[in-house]
Amino acid sequence: MAISEINRAGSAPEPEKNPWNSNEMMTIAAARTLRDGMICFVGIGIPSTAAILAKATHAPNLFLIYESGTVNTNPQKLPLSIGDGELANSALSVVGMPEIFNYWLQPGRIDMGFLGAAQIDRFANINTTFIGESYENPKVRLPGAGGATEIAGACKDVIIIIKQTTRTFVPKIDFITSLGFGQGPGSREKNGLIGNGPRYVITDLGILEPDASSKELVLTSLHPGVSVEQVIANTGWDLKIAKDLQVSAAPSAGELERVRALVATSSRKKS
Repeated sequence: MAISEINRAGSAPEPEKNPWNSNEMMTIAAARTLRDGMICFVGIGIPSTAAILAKATHAPNLFLIYESGTVNTNPQKLPLSIGDGELANSALSVVGMPEIFNYWLQPGRIDMGFLGAAQIDRFANINTTFIGESYENPKVRLPGAGGATEIAGACKDVIIIIKQTTRTFVPKIDFITSLGFGQGPGSREKNGLIGNGPRYVITDLGILEPDASSKELVLTSLHPGVSVEQVIANTGWDLKIAKDLQVSAAPSAGELERVRALVATSSRKKS
């Protein structure tokens, strides 16, 4: 396992009430996976908070790129969108979107990319296109791919951040927007994808990683206060559990303070 700041245990402790919320736990867990010097393709929301937190603490040389064209940006406030001036003002350079995709993303220069999803399956394929029986007549029309397909295909590794319920962790997703591991071993290679695929799936309940052989997601870490039974109950397939199941380290006071200060900046008024 490559996840830092975790404690070996068979099950999580049961505190009366955690002094953090699920978004804070996911943010901090994601930040801990980022290493100094990595080139990261970052999105808005939890990915931005996690990346800024990592850069401000253990990974000062984290190289942040946003789809809008900001390269090696160093935001001190949480950006409200990929077009937020905070990203451009603190960037080493601002380039056109074609350069972001053609030079940075598609040739495999990005070490870690972030993705979210409306649905995910056991092989970490994700759906952000529609919910329902058909594309033509969906129950819910979702935002679509954006740059997610390229991120999933070309980044060396990918972090997926998603809340875990039986509505999101499903046996079969309604549409494959971005390929994780397809139907299992060999699917990515068959489709010509150069990236390694999802490295971590970070949820409000724990952390899942793909099995090295089968590529199926395996629960490798529980967040504090969460039981294995709770994770299984919120998964739409027969979830595999790691033999050396870990418990994520609780957020430190310093991590929580920084995350909350960042989130508070997202409510700033436009001048």
